[in-house]
Amino acid sequence: MEYLFTFWTCYMLYKEYGRVASMRLKFLASQGKRAEQFTVLVRNVPRVSGRSISDSIENFFKRNHPDHYLCHQAVYNANKFARLIRKRDRLQNWLDYNQLKFERHSEKRPTSKKGFLGLWGKKVDSIDFYKGQIKELDKELTMERQRILKDAKAIIPTAFVSFNSRWGAAVCAQTQQSKNPTLWLTNWAPEPRDVYWKNLSIPFVSLSIRKPIISVLVFALVFFYMIPIAFVQSLANLEGLERVAPFLRPLIEWNFVKSFLQGFLPGLALKIFLYILPAILMIMSKIEGHVAISVLERRTAAKYYYFMLVNVFLGSIVTGTAFQQLHAFLHQSATQIPRNIGVSIPMKATFFITYIMVDGWAGIASEILRLKPLVIFHLKNMFIVKTERDLERAMNPGGVDFPETLPSLQLYFLLGIVYMVVTPILLPFVLVFFAFAYFVYRHQVINVYNQHYESAAAFWPHVHGRIIASLLISQLLLMGLLSTKKAANSTPLLVVLPILTLTFHKYCKNRFEPAFRRYPLEEAMNKDMEDRASESDANLKSYLADAYLHPIFNSFEEVELVEVRVEKSQVHIPSPSPSDPSSPSPRRAYHHEDEPSYDVNRYEVEEPQTAYHYEVEQHQTAYHHEVESYSNMFQYDTESNHDVYRY
Repeated sequence: MEYLFTFWTCYMLYKEYGRVASMRLKFLASQGKRAEQFTVLVRNVPRVSGRSISDSIENFFKRNHPDHYLCHQAVYNANKFARLIRKRDRLQNWLDYNQLKFERHSEKRPTSKKGFLGLWGKKVDSIDFYKGQIKELDKELTMERQRILKDAKAIIPTAFVSFNSRWGAAVCAQTQQSKNPTLWLTNWAPEPRDVYWKNLSIPFVSLSIRKPIISVLVFALVFFYMIPIAFVQSLANLEGLERVAPFLRPLIEWNFVKSFLQGFLPGLALKIFLYILPAILMIMSKIEGHVAISVLERRTAAKYYYFMLVNVFLGSIVTGTAFQQLHAFLHQSATQIPRNIGVSIPMKATFFITYIMVDGWAGIASEILRLKPLVIFHLKNMFIVKTERDLERAMNPGGVDFPETLPSLQLYFLLGIVYMVVTPILLPFVLVFFAFAYFVYRHQVINVYNQHYESAAAFWPHVHGRIIASLLISQLLLMGLLSTKKAANSTPLLVVLPILTLTFHKYCKNRFEPAFRRYPLEEAMNKDMEDRASESDANLKSYLADAYLHPIFNSFEEVELVEVRVEKSQVHIPSPSPSDPSSPSPRRAYHHEDEPSYDVNRYEVEEPQTAYHYEVEQHQTAYHHEVESYSNMFQYDTESNHDVYRY
C-alpha cells in the first residue's frame, strides 16, 4: 500500500507540476505590456569616486547593453520620510474627524488635551491644534525631502533598470554582469505593487549577515516553543495530569470534563498558541532583507511550515503518548528516532482526527463566515473608525493569508500521507476537509479577497517540495513502525521508496522548475515581435519612466510650505511634461482625499494630472479651494529637484 500511494502521489504531482508550469507560461505570454517584464532590479552598484550612483548605472548599461538599455529609476533611502508620512496621515485623520464633529455640532468647537492620547495636559481647540501639528510636520517633511534629494549619499546603490525589449531584460536579469560576482547583481524586478521599499536600502554585506542570524533565531523559536506545546499536549494524558495535580482528580473524573480535556482542549489551546506566530515570523522575514512582498510571504510560510512540522506533528507525537519515554528518547541514538516516533504514530491518530475537526473543519467554517474579520471590523468601528477613510480601511477584506494558509494545508497533506497506510480511518476526515477547503477558498478568491500582487504561480515549487518531504517522512516513519512488528524482515523493501521519491523530485526540479526561475528567451522574443507587429511599444519609454517611481516622489505633495497666498479665484495646474526617465521623475499631483495609505510596505503610484484638495489658512480664516477640471492647474518647472511654482 505504501508503494501504491507513493506512485499515485508522484503521478499526480507530475501532472500538476506540468499543468501549473504550462499555465504560468501561457499567462505570461497572454499578458499585455507590464513594467516587470522590461525591468531588472540591480543591487550592489559600486561607488566610483567623483561620479554619482545614477551616472555609474547609466554608463555601465549604455556600455554593456547599448542596444536595449532604456532608462533607470534611482532608489532613495527614505525610510525616515515614510515614517513622517504615516505620522502626517494620522494627524490628518484626526483633523478630518474633528472637522466632521464640528460640522455636525457647529455650536461648540471640539477640544482635546495635548498630553498622551488626550488623557492629560492643557486643553486646546482640536482643529487649530491638529492644523498646527500638520503645519509643523509639513515643514519637517519638506526639509527631509530636500535633504534626500540633494544628498548624494541618500541614493542607495540599487536601481530599477528598464530595457526596450523583454529579450534585453531577460538577458540582463539572467546573466552575470561583472567579473566580480558580488557587484552589479541583477534579478527580475518585482511587480510594482509587490516591492517592499524599506528593504531596498539594506547594504549587501548586511544581507549576508542577517540571513544566518535569522536562521538561528528561527531554530531557537521552534525549539523553545515546544515547552508550552509539551504542557498543552500533556493534558491529553489524564494519568500524567492526575500525577501532577492530584487535587484535580474529582473534577477530572466527570465525564464531561474528561471528554473536554481529552478531545477538545488540546487542539484549541494549540491553535491559540499558533495564532500570533505568523506575525512574529513575518517580522523575521522582513529583517532578512527580502525586497518583494511575495517573497516575504513565501519565506514566512516556509518558516511556519517547519514550525508546524516540528511542534504540531512531531512535538504532538513525542510529548503526548510518548511523554513517559522522552528521557529514553533523548539518550538513544539517532537511528532509533524513526522507531520511537513510528510506534507513537498510531497512538496519536485520535488526537489528529480531533485536530483536523477543530482546526480544519471549524477553520474552514469560520473562513466562509468570516467571523474573525467581522469581529475585528466591529472592534475597529467602535474604537478606531473616525472618518470615511478609516471605515474604508476597516472594511478592506484583504487577500489570501499565504503565510498561515499554505502551511496549514501542507500540514493536512502530511497527516493524510503519513496515516494513509498506518491508520486509514483518518483519511475520510482529511478528504472532507480538502473538499470543503476547495469550494470555500475558490469562492473567497473569486468573490471576496483583493489581489495584492501577481506572482504567476511562484508559490507552486515550494508546495511541491513540501509534499515530497511529506512522502519521505511517511516512508521513514513506516519503516520505524514495521521494525517493531513481526514484519521487521519486510522493512528493507521500503528502503527503495525514499530513493525513488528523491529521484522523482530531482527530475521534476530539472524539468519544470526553470519555468518558475527563468523567463525563456524564446518566449521573450516572441512577445517582443508581437508588440512590434502591433506597434504597441511606441510609448514604452514614457510608460516605464514612472513605473517604479520612488515613493518619495508621490507621497507628499505640499507646495514647499511657503506662504501661499491664494485668491478666492480658482487656480490652474498644467500637466507636467515628462522628464528624462534616467533621472528622478517629477513629483505627481494628488487629490488630497484620495491620497494613498503611506504604508512602508507598499506605495501606490497614482495617475498624473490628478487634482488636489488643499487647504490654505490665511489671516485666521480657512479657505477650501477645490480643483475640479483640467483647466485648473499650477504651472511649474523642475529646478534642482524642487518645484518653483508660478501663479
